[in-house]
Amino acid sequence: MRKNIGTALTLVSLLMLIGMGIRLSSGNALARFSPDPEAVVDQSKTPVVAGGFSVEVIVDGRRLQEYDGRGRRYIEALENAEYELRLNNPTGSRVAVALSVDGMNTIDARHTTAWEAHKWVIAPYSTITVRGWQMSSENARRFYFTTERDSYGAKIGQTANLGLISAVFFRERKPLVITQAVPGRRGDKDEGLSRDEKAPKEATESASANATGDAAKARRAPGYPPPDDESAATGIGRNVSNGVQWIKMELDSSPAGEVAIRYEYRAALVRLGIIPGSVPRPDVLDRREKAAGFEPKYCPEP
Repeated sequence: MRKNIGTALTLVSLLMLIGMGIRLSSGNALARFSPDPEAVVDQSKTPVVAGGFSVEVIVDGRRLQEYDGRGRRYIEALENAEYELRLNNPTGSRVAVALSVDGMNTIDARHTTAWEAHKWVIAPYSTITVRGWQMSSENARRFYFTTERDSYGAKIGQTANLGLISAVFFRERKPLVITQAVPGRRGDKDEGLSRDEKAPKEATESASANATGDAAKARRAPGYPPPDDESAATGIGRNVSNGVQWIKMELDSSPAGEVAIRYEYRAALVRLGIIPGSVPRPDVLDRREKAAGFEPKYCPEP
């Protein structure tokens, strides 16, 4: 008998979101993906890779340089620059990717577990580019680097996880072989399902209820910590066309790979010791001790 693969198993009815450049073949659920032929990406830097899967942060067609430090990967945020996320699937299986920016799902802006999150789908040996927050089945709004106070998270009251890009990859499961139905009581809604088929259904219903409760808690919780004007975060920018469709998909319960990228402005990366350099100490007394009474100049025009 097939083993139960986990309490968070998704059923075939779970909906996943397809990314850009997709043609859905008629009459079945096969999604075909095309790489973006217009983007010219600098290949000289090594992207963040986990389990063979990679995530690249792209600005003006070039991959941002990545830095190792403090047990993480970092990139330098470029103030007011639009960016996009390029996700690569090097395997022969379709994968679904839970993708969050600043702790919020790029599809619906919710903060959930990766398993419960709506996901982008990538065909075998293919790449997709996510350019912004998905606002409808036809449009998205661009990612851009900005301050915490101007961020999308600050606008909707989710500021606890600013400065982080996270992607969790799940492989598609192979079609299940359903065992012969065991006769049961009349009216039994689960009649025709094996014992192992019933368990995932019950678990999924429970997970759905938990997700609803988590969403309600998120709406009640105040934004924390207060946003500032010095630290990097992601804004919600201009509208762009980004057609998507929902498909049915069943996934392995365990992630096949996880990627996390921290981003900060240069001054913060220096303070963290990620890149070399010097920045003024944020010490008001140091500034005040350097005060001078006069300079050999006239009064300026207002």
